[in-house]
Amino acid sequence: MDFSAQFEHYRLQVERGLDELTPPAGTRPARLHEAMRYSLLAGGKRLRPVLVLAAADLFAAAGLDPQSKIHDPRPAQSTGSGRSVDPLAAAVAVECIHTYSLIHDDLPCMDNDDLRRGRPTAHKQFDEATALLAGDALLTLAFQLLGRHYAEHPALCAALARAIADAAGSEKLIGGQMADLLAEKKSNATAGELEYIHLNKTAAMLSVSLVAGGLCGGATATQLAALHDTGRHLGLAFQIMDDILDATADTATLGKTAGKDAKAGKTTYVSLHGLEASRKFSRQHTEAAIAALAALPGDQSFLRVLIESMAVRSN
Repeated sequence: MDFSAQFEHYRLQVERGLDELTPPAGTRPARLHEAMRYSLLAGGKRLRPVLVLAAADLFAAAGLDPQSKIHDPRPAQSTGSGRSVDPLAAAVAVECIHTYSLIHDDLPCMDNDDLRRGRPTAHKQFDEATALLAGDALLTLAFQLLGRHYAEHPALCAALARAIADAAGSEKLIGGQMADLLAEKKSNATAGELEYIHLNKTAAMLSVSLVAGGLCGGATATQLAALHDTGRHLGLAFQIMDDILDATADTATLGKTAGKDAKAGKTTYVSLHGLEASRKFSRQHTEAAIAALAALPGDQSFLRVLIESMAVRSN
């Protein structure tokens, strides 16, 4: 199967999972569930859940010992025996968290954006209160899914919940968003502050996507660390490319408002380093992600091409 066909195979799995594992639109209160599904089923690259599925397949294909240990992604903390299990619910959980963060990010009190994934943002389609609650509900649904679908694998369930909650919490995803908002009020944000924002607001969820797949596939602590490093560098490359595209692409191509960062006077890699240096940094992190990936077992070709494609994407 070539890369495009494999990606589409994963994407269709994700779309099916999102549809089947999210409450139907008519579930009471219908307006809330309509808003959840409106944002969650709006398409997009589905990069994070695809990373979960691809990482799980990497270890399944490598034929790991079914009695291999499931580890916390933090060093040397085993959580018990485990085997490769279906990663789809974990993939959907990650996408629920990503979508909730986009809904909240677009709110007037945050980035105040009118367009997401090529159509009106949730607060424009519904209203601010409904959008806020839809985001809250998607965040909660992520952990409901982990509890429901991995109850028969308690060590795995605990490891997934711990890893995903850590990545989505106040020291990473939400903390990165807070730091991003604070940086908007500064005219002298540093390169270190900008890297902190990108590592936590973007890279943390890409890293945990790979780690979650590894956990479902029975990866060891060393392999989980390599997955984390792969995602860390991929996240930085991805966000730097986002900064480049905001400065160079148009709204129709991006599916969200282009040029918004510059108009808001926001510190980005482009505003801090310029276009050419930003492209260089993106390439360097892409190469580092591929180097970290090389330490893992199995056929890495799909993940390698996926990482490379992120560095040359147009939206």
